[in-house]
Amino acid sequence: MVRQRSLPPIIHPHGDQMPAHVAFLSVPGLRPADVARMPELSRLVDGGERAALVPSFPAVTWPVQANMLTGKLPAQHGVIANGFYWRDKADVEMWTAANDKIEAPQIWDQLHQHDPQLTSAVWFPMLSKKCGADYVCMPAPIHNPDGSESLWCYTQPIDLYGELRDALGHFPLQHFWGPLANIKATAWIAESAAVAANRFQPNFFYLYLPHLDYAAQRDGPDSDAALAALTELDEVIGQLGRAFGEAYAAHDLTWLVASEYVITPVDHVTYPNRTLRDAGLLRVREEADGEHLDVASSPAWALVDHQFSHVFVKDADRPTVARVADAFHGAPGIAEVLVGPERGKYGLDHPRSGEVVLVSTPNSWQAYYWWTDDARAPGFARQVDIHRKPGYDPVELHFDHATKSIPLDATLIKGSHGAPATTSAQQGVILSSQAGLFETPSLADTDVAALVLRQFGIRSR
Repeated sequence: MVRQRSLPPIIHPHGDQMPAHVAFLSVPGLRPADVARMPELSRLVDGGERAALVPSFPAVTWPVQANMLTGKLPAQHGVIANGFYWRDKADVEMWTAANDKIEAPQIWDQLHQHDPQLTSAVWFPMLSKKCGADYVCMPAPIHNPDGSESLWCYTQPIDLYGELRDALGHFPLQHFWGPLANIKATAWIAESAAVAANRFQPNFFYLYLPHLDYAAQRDGPDSDAALAALTELDEVIGQLGRAFGEAYAAHDLTWLVASEYVITPVDHVTYPNRTLRDAGLLRVREEADGEHLDVASSPAWALVDHQFSHVFVKDADRPTVARVADAFHGAPGIAEVLVGPERGKYGLDHPRSGEVVLVSTPNSWQAYYWWTDDARAPGFARQVDIHRKPGYDPVELHFDHATKSIPLDATLIKGSHGAPATTSAQQGVILSSQAGLFETPSLADTDVAALVLRQFGIRSR
């Protein structure tokens, strides 16, 4: 069973007066060694300190964000992956879940409970629509009167998006993920946050800057493209720091910068749904554009997510669970097969979890493919379509503009994350502009919420 440790209270170096404002940058993919290549980031936290940051398993976006913002593990907050399978509806939900899926109070909730005057801004995390923060900006669909959708972003208050659009133009969603992903989306996030900081000066500002994800997965974390991304992001952080410096000129602003996880090289891929199909446990249905996964009738199927997957077994049938476990024990690329209560090892013993959890070795990742003949792959498999695919698909980063399709070759991926951080190479970093905040040389992602709250004189629950 995973146990969470509580941190001792910190005596603030300026005495009893706690800083009234904290800006927290969440930077997925930031490695400890990367900081030396980022002079703007280094200046932002100059005079402060750093510590190792160990992500909890699964080390992927939504669970780690929820860990940091609640101080809890998935067993308590319910965010067990980047997607969910709702058994009662036989419905797969990828990358669209709203904030109400988090079953534990988040930092802004505890700030409000402590003092209703303490305000928070939440910029572009993946689970913040309709959350309790005062100011919110995140990518979300706009439903048009004709029934179509325009994907721009959701803001709270609603009319804030109009102000941001008028100042900056529409959020460049096409650059947020997929083959066109680049610094433009991250720059818009930072620039729009600066607008909000200048207008509202919230006490707590949570800001998600995802740019390092793209090249590191596509080409590898040590590729030329990944190293170039460090420079691009560093320039944006420098601009953000200067803008926030002006917005908070009258306040004592503390910066915290944390990597959600670290991307490491991979040279192997597994296909859990193909394994289940070979075992006679997965069903497909024929449609005009190919074979589609039939989650409702399948005795077992896998919702894959980077370096792990949840295998959902129909009616939690025990003999089927045993067959699933047997199919993966000792399989290449699979480090652990967690069945039932064994999921508690990582705090994944939650009703939303699959009956079996498959954990990859550090050099391997898991692809969602279930077809055995590429000619029978469903039409969306070759398109950038993150919501229809029942699993995460980084191969979208290899979209071929000449053929206007994605090559169905999962071996193209050179970097991944999600597996338990058992080595220093899988650990991230947390930085502070203020000395004296970190009492140990290594923190867990679940320590972050308490760290932030203590700056406001709050002991987290």
